[in-house]
Amino acid sequence: MSGPKVLHVITGLGIGGAEQQLRLLLRHLPVRGRVVTLTNPGPVALGIEADGTPVTHLGMTGNRDLGALPRLARIVRDGGYDLVHTHLYRACVYGRLAARLGGVRRVIATEHSLGESQIEGRPLSAGTRALYLASERLGTSTVAVSPSVARRLAAWGVAPERIEVVPNGIETGRFAFAPRARRLTRGVLGLPEDAFVVGGVGRLAPGKRFDRLIRAVASVPEARLLLVGDGPEREELRAVARACGAAGRVLFFGACEDPPLDGPAGPTLPELLAAMDAFVSTSPDETFGLAVVEALAAGLPVLYVACPAVEDLPADAAPGARRIGESVHELVGALRALRDEHGPRPVRLPAPAAAGRYDIARSADRLMTLYGRALHGPPAP
Repeated sequence: MSGPKVLHVITGLGIGGAEQQLRLLLRHLPVRGRVVTLTNPGPVALGIEADGTPVTHLGMTGNRDLGALPRLARIVRDGGYDLVHTHLYRACVYGRLAARLGGVRRVIATEHSLGESQIEGRPLSAGTRALYLASERLGTSTVAVSPSVARRLAAWGVAPERIEVVPNGIETGRFAFAPRARRLTRGVLGLPEDAFVVGGVGRLAPGKRFDRLIRAVASVPEARLLLVGDGPEREELRAVARACGAAGRVLFFGACEDPPLDGPAGPTLPELLAAMDAFVSTSPDETFGLAVVEALAAGLPVLYVACPAVEDLPADAAPGARRIGESVHELVGALRALRDEHGPRPVRLPAPAAAGRYDIARSADRLMTLYGRALHGPPAP
């Protein structure tokens, strides 16, 4: 493979939006190199290696494991890399410094998860900000995954001229609705063909507010909920479903690596979306909203509380998406309206302009432009 030699550094490679986004990008970037994960070489690491990019686990034991810095610098120095690309807060802080120590002065960092009040779950404290900004000056530029994140970075203190927007992306064609996939997937999951199935996708963590979605579905007797994802709130959410009397109507599918590794052991994410009739994102603080884009590409009507991927576009770019408030009451009303409008027949909307705009091939092309600019421009001071 031709192209520059790039070292990607990421905090971890368990199943998550930033982690799977890196895997998708690597499938479309015409570069050589490898990935270093500071911690947790999980399922996405296996996927990246199956796609042909080697992964090294640095074995970092915590945020203050300073011994990881010389180990990472040695990898940079020995690898002969043209550029280092970091992903997620800890990897950005350590990776920029390690690149400088390893002799690489061209560093691009992608900020995947800067919300209104947190960065990757950390509160936006003065210390977090100071450390981030100090390391940011060692890089060439910082990539924001949406204009909303770019505005937050600038407000946080990153120089606007150092910020570039490269949206997250999906392999759009894989999500096109297939009636046969709907029938087969519902059969595998035990979902009746005429059931009104509401879907949610994401990490089962407090910030996603899936408890509200469960409570809303419990108030719509004809509805069933298909939750795709795993995380620390799994048992708490099961308890919510039991308390609401809806345990028999809430299906916890678990995490879904997408794309699958070596052929799926069960339904793929596009097949799971095909089994749904409506998609809901209840998270009030998103940096992009990739799951919403995937649902739109699958032709689903979408309800969302926050989604920069949609909000940063003209209204007609995603006509099937409707923004709602955070309350369970409003969500119940919106679900009932969808049920009454469409009934038991599956509804599929044309894939909107937003889906094509966020195709991963376009994101990869934009990133290659930034790589070229970094490699042919002056190095970081």
